[in-house]
Amino acid sequence: MKSLFIAATRQNDGKSTLSLGLLQALRKKFPKAGFMKPVGQHYILREGYEIDEDVALMRDVCGMKDNLGDMNPIVVKKGFTEEYIERGNKEKLVQQIRGAFERIRKGKELILIEGTGHAGVGAVIDLSNASVAKLLGSKVLLISIGGIGRPIDEIVINKALFDQEGVEVLGVVINKVLPAKYDKIKAITQKGLERKGIKLFGVIPFQQSLTYPTMEQIQEASQSRVLCGEEYLDNKVVNILVAAMEPYHALGHIKSHSLVIVPGDRDDIILAIIAGSKSEIEDNFEVAGMVLTGGFAPHIKIRRLMKSCNFSILASGNDTYTTTKRIHERRVKIRSTDEDKVKETEKLVSQYVDIEGLVQRM
Repeated sequence: MKSLFIAATRQNDGKSTLSLGLLQALRKKFPKAGFMKPVGQHYILREGYEIDEDVALMRDVCGMKDNLGDMNPIVVKKGFTEEYIERGNKEKLVQQIRGAFERIRKGKELILIEGTGHAGVGAVIDLSNASVAKLLGSKVLLISIGGIGRPIDEIVINKALFDQEGVEVLGVVINKVLPAKYDKIKAITQKGLERKGIKLFGVIPFQQSLTYPTMEQIQEASQSRVLCGEEYLDNKVVNILVAAMEPYHALGHIKSHSLVIVPGDRDDIILAIIAGSKSEIEDNFEVAGMVLTGGFAPHIKIRRLMKSCNFSILASGNDTYTTTKRIHERRVKIRSTDEDKVKETEKLVSQYVDIEGLVQRM
């Protein structure tokens, strides 16, 4: 039975996206493949378990039947770290992870293990990625973000932490490389890593479409409620406009898949957008959704008109600045319902990562 541990060099390197694409690609060679994330952070409730959202994604996309508690034995919730420092029992956590891994591995040909951040994350609770990889006897694949100097520095530092634990780092995948710089970064990074004795398994170009949120994610980020158009919460958002201007100016700024953020008492702008969405006043005029801010409710007659729109309209109790800030600071995570994104991750990994070479070294 083979196992592969995925670790990043820092936050937002695309570890979860790579794990998803890699798992889908590896399942073609290892139909009996499993997945686990020993230590999770951002959790959701599922089947009575508090589990990391990445675990739910992998299980749903790949149709896995393993116990959720085994797929994610430890969730670091608010207060967990403080509690551990005060009264923690390292051996108890180690046994939880080891026991879950033993149950997950039964009947499997391969286990893909997703870490939490870089090699040192988790050290405060004696469960750094490096120590967990050692505990599970797994080899490691590092992922870093596109660039030259800084990524190589971070790769070398992270590899050193795994080396210290006696864990073999198979190599690296560079992610989110700007297409315009792809050939240059690939060539120079490969040469730089070769000088350090580190294998480069792939360079994945930045894919803008994977960063686009849905209206449902906008609702969660802005802590809004749905006024109407719940059936359109899957609408994709590409552009964001804060419409605090004259209606005719606002209409000129709306592009394809636009989210419009507007004070809830600006009936003039709201009416203009509703009217514009039902006509062809501008090329590429397409509203993905609206967020009404300030806790204001439009007139009842306007709310009736809203129900005829083919997009979601949300209401936020916060002011426009706070709402917009929360939306811009959102974390866009792929969900199992994002079918296009799920397919795109598999395509990117299959096209740009040397799966055959990786399997041979596992």
